Amino acid sequence: MSMIVLCVTGSIAAIESVKLARELKRRGFDVKCFMSDDACKIIHPYAMEFATKKKVVLELTGKVEHVKYAEAEAIVVAPATANIISKFACKIADNPINTLLLAACGANTPIIFVPAMNEHMYKAIKDKIEEIDKKYENVTFVDPKIEDGKAKFPDIEDIVLNVFRKISPRILEGKRVLITAGGTYEPIDPIRGISNLSSGKMGVELAKEAFIQGADVTLLIGRVEEIIPKSINKIKALSTEEMLDKIKDIVRDYDVFISVGAISDFKPYKYYEKKISSSKPIELKLIPNPKVINEVKKINPNIYLVGFKAEYNVTKEELINSAKKLKRESNADMVVANDVSKNGFGSSKIEATIINKDIEEFPLMEKSKLAKIIIEKIGKELNEV
Repeated sequence: MSMIVLCVTGSIAAIESVKLARELKRRGFDVKCFMSDDACKIIHPYAMEFATKKKVVLELTGKVEHVKYAEAEAIVVAPATANIISKFACKIADNPINTLLLAACGANTPIIFVPAMNEHMYKAIKDKIEEIDKKYENVTFVDPKIEDGKAKFPDIEDIVLNVFRKISPRILEGKRVLITAGGTYEPIDPIRGISNLSSGKMGVELAKEAFIQGADVTLLIGRVEEIIPKSINKIKALSTEEMLDKIKDIVRDYDVFISVGAISDFKPYKYYEKKISSSKPIELKLIPNPKVINEVKKINPNIYLVGFKAEYNVTKEELINSAKKLKRESNADMVVANDVSKNGFGSSKIEATIINKDIEEFPLMEKSKLAKIIIEKIGKELNEV
């Protein structure tokens, strides 16, 4: 089990550190906590001991804790005060946490700072943050949420994602990845439209995994129910036409395009400028939308293209043939096919078949697990080129 050292300093955001420790443990890490004197005035060390199931380091002893834990898998300073960041920048080691950080820097251990403080103080130390960023490749800062005049503790998912990114093999390092997610919406009148039941979960999981593996990720989203981590760039594109326009504008700048969004196959033939009266029946005529995935390689022939093919209540042979047809028509490098009659839109699980150089069938699994498999395959093929 990988060891993460969690350093808690004297910001009121220290109350969130218990949740962070528990989440890191839930994700499979062994967590050891260091606390500053000021942190102990905000939360009791017993709280962190309960969360980590380990004694908290409050002072350095003959066990030389700063040396023992300097080569952990990663060190997370959350919250990180202006004081702790400034001292690190100046290589001051006058307490257990700064002493640990200095030793860890010498060992090139990944360090993740999570600043949390008054907004004015955050602005005042931005030069120190920039200085550290330029000087140390092993150090990462997770941007705080700027609200109510404060640089607040970010969402825990963002912190965890940055921990995984820092310690991953980074097989997509230097790559730019564009992913569509969610369902599009085709308006009928100002308040009505047609859409589908896509939640966007698969797209968001792929974006997370691509981010973890070192990529610069952008999500092009329609209607998405999932929470998107702040670390991932996002662009809104509600209709198929909007999505296609955005793709045409930016897809040249990307190395990988994953078309997982449930883009509407049809749109209303006519848009009504005023709300349609419900007092009488109407007939709605639909016309086909352009196939967005078919346009991608016309614009960027060198992009690695991944398509998703959803069918309903078909045989395995029909599903594979449908995926092969999409792969052929779009010139995709990979197609992921699934039968949504088994696990419908919005489910956290998926049973998929991947068609690239070979055909591989995967049993029912969490979408996050399938995302790892897909990103690993993309990274492997890109690195073979």
